[in-house]
Amino acid sequence: MDYDRIFKSAIDRLHDEGRYRVFIDILRTKGSFPNAHCFGGNGPKPITVWCSNDYLGMGQNPRVVEAMETALREVGAGSGGTRNISGNTHYHTELEAELASLHGKEGALLFTSGYVSNEAALSTLGKLLPDCIIFSDELNHASMIAGIKSSGCEKRVFRHNDVEHLEELLAEADPDTPKLIAFESVYSMDADISPIAAICDLADKYKALTYLDEVHAVGMYGDHGGGVSEREGVADRLTIIEGTLGKAFGVMGGYIAASKTIIDCIRSYAPGFIFTTSLSPVLVAGALASVRHLKQSQEERRAQQESAAMLKAKFAAADLPVMPSSTHIVPLLIGSPVKAKRISDVLLAEYGLYVQPINFPTVPRGTERLRFTPGPTHTPEMMDELVGALVEVFGREEIRLAA
Repeated sequence: MDYDRIFKSAIDRLHDEGRYRVFIDILRTKGSFPNAHCFGGNGPKPITVWCSNDYLGMGQNPRVVEAMETALREVGAGSGGTRNISGNTHYHTELEAELASLHGKEGALLFTSGYVSNEAALSTLGKLLPDCIIFSDELNHASMIAGIKSSGCEKRVFRHNDVEHLEELLAEADPDTPKLIAFESVYSMDADISPIAAICDLADKYKALTYLDEVHAVGMYGDHGGGVSEREGVADRLTIIEGTLGKAFGVMGGYIAASKTIIDCIRSYAPGFIFTTSLSPVLVAGALASVRHLKQSQEERRAQQESAAMLKAKFAAADLPVMPSSTHIVPLLIGSPVKAKRISDVLLAEYGLYVQPINFPTVPRGTERLRFTPGPTHTPEMMDELVGALVEVFGREEIRLAA
């Protein structure tokens, strides 16, 4: 058996399809984001970052950085173990209380990432609920799909944001069977928002639990950054809200917020929580500072929304193929993995503009795109430079888009 040939063939397939992922080697410049330095190719050279999930630049916020520096000086670097074995610090308990308050829930539970929180929570819920059926939006994140698969439950997939189809599936199920509806608030690749209230109505009607992934919305929406569910006044109707500390909050980690009983069940049964070293108190201190700041400050959210609206308008005025979006995410449809990669490469190499191509399996084949996330510190001048570069690059014969 030629194992090396098998592995090499797997990588070759990705190259042939134009889907091979290349990780850029950069360092952000503290205090001047979106400026960074790229160390690849003919680097190091200055670049402008257009695809960070640090949507509000909170990873650069002085309060966040200071909180992390203080924690590092006072308690050291690592957590010391799992939460059960010396890794449960006062920072962790304070942050969980803050997150529970943010979503109006009795409790919250920290995980090492948003992926882990989804996989651990959904898989454990499915195993605890006898004969549970999980109803999943077809565009749910890979972490949710992994958790549902690991649960061993029956899964029924409803068309994206289609409440009529969801109701058809719910009505077909045994009324006495436990049910869980899993969906997201902001779908980060299509940049659309789910009908949360309508899904909650169906959950009430068919006696189902609800699990809402708010990773691309926490910090971004609502008076206190509680997400779309806070903005729409429906957080209290949701059984479980899941979020991340690595996007708008600018640090690292994931969490769920729910009733004390549900939190205790996940804490007590989820292997992804029990057997994982807890987040470093340095990270938790930074996240705590970020959550507290965004609970009080509207400035970052306001400036980001203005930036997103401005970039959408500039793309449209230049006849660039901007996809419809009601959120802070600005996707530009390319429709080919090879072209998307080529455009990304040229922007970085020739213009110092960094945006990653988004290809299958993250998005369906034929819908490959560039995904821009303008933040509070992206200026109109930066946007004009980006638009000019895109117009020039799209006009080159070898990467011209099909009409």
